[in-house]
Amino acid sequence: MNITIEIHYQATSKLMQRASFPIKGRRPEYIALQFWKGIKKEIPYNVGLEEVLAAGEDITQKVKDLERQELLNTMNDGLPF
Repeated sequence: MNITIEIHYQATSKLMQRASFPIKGRRPEYIALQFWKGIKKEIPYNVGLEEVLAAGEDITQKVKDLERQELLNTMNDGLPF
């Protein structure tokens, strides 16, 4: 089974990318976060996430929360406590 992820973002202008991914037991927000990371790697300047749709459902906040959590985990790696 596949899910369609649509990401709207702001770069030099407003852009949108859409792709279909196999679910394979994963939650849509994790799939969307990986897709978003791939988009950010391809663009050489800052981009801002505006909206994330998974099969028509808005999961923007879930993706932003996961991204924030990953950033916090990365920043805390290597701390002695």
